[in-house]
Amino acid sequence: MNDVTTNNAEENARMNGAGKMAQIIYFIYLAGLIIPVAHLVGVVMAYINKGDGAPWVETHFRYQIRSFWMLLLYFVVGSLLTFVGIGFLIILAAYIWFIVRCAKGLKLHAREEGIPDPATWLW
Repeated sequence: MNDVTTNNAEENARMNGAGKMAQIIYFIYLAGLIIPVAHLVGVVMAYINKGDGAPWVETHFRYQIRSFWMLLLYFVVGSLLTFVGIGFLIILAAYIWFIVRCAKGLKLHAREEGIPDPATWLW
């Protein structure tokens, strides 16, 4: 009985830690708007913690990972199109999109709700 209680306590602590880590990753992503390498740190942390949390937290990790890769895609496309003159607008729109995604994620995380569709390309 004592082993079961210990295992449940460890499992709860691990899941709570994963939930807190998802919140921290959102803040790291927002810090990445000033310190670009922070985005890379955030996605690595999301990959490391994926699989450690409750199902609603797992949707946040998936959403964070997809947000990073989509931002990178938009940034590469925007960078290539800077020669045409529209690239800066694409990069600006991508950063605004990313901020909205982080804000939405933090809002849902504060309510302890999962992301309804973590695979979405929008917000």
